[in-house]
Amino acid sequence: MPIFGGKESSVFEAIAEHLKVVNESLVAFRELVIAYLNGDLEKARAFEREVDHLESKADTLRRSIEMMLYEGAFLPTNRGDYVRLSELVDQVADAAESAAHTLLLAKPKVPKELKDEILELVEAAIETYTTLVQAVDAMNSDVDRAIELAKAVEDAEEKADEVEYDVKGKVFESETITTYAKLIWNQILTKIGDIADRAEDASDQVMLMAIKRRG
Repeated sequence: MPIFGGKESSVFEAIAEHLKVVNESLVAFRELVIAYLNGDLEKARAFEREVDHLESKADTLRRSIEMMLYEGAFLPTNRGDYVRLSELVDQVADAAESAAHTLLLAKPKVPKELKDEILELVEAAIETYTTLVQAVDAMNSDVDRAIELAKAVEDAEEKADEVEYDVKGKVFESETITTYAKLIWNQILTKIGDIADRAEDASDQVMLMAIKRRG
């Protein structure tokens, strides 16, 4: 059973919607990368616009959550925790938008032999965020489960780091990728990895909040 009600329940509903929109931005980013790797620049640009739209929508929801909190939801000592959580979750969408813009501004040549590895990194980053969503959801009903899932986010981020390191190594070892393209792909891969990093940052906040609530 939920352990909060009234205004607090409304905040949790808003947080759930925020999490959903950020997830939608990641789905759009994945489709953008797939389109780009397949050589469909027009489709990739359409998904870039979708990522931009969803990032803006997430920003609006974050501000709405903050307004609800400052209007009286939760005790004053706890409001800052939820403000911080919404800010950290929002940064996941920011990271996806930044990666999308870098890819489509620089437009590096696609290393065909590494398409699968690049997509593997995108999937690993999104999986980290998916686990974060589960951790946030659990906070409203089972703080021990929330702590367990927050730890799982860290594990998922470490896996994403390993994938990122591996694909970067293959990029720099490649004899078919120009030096310029290697530098650009290194930057893009770092930004994709940032999605997982920002999800882990948010999971640290979930961990802190859950431990405080458990007492």
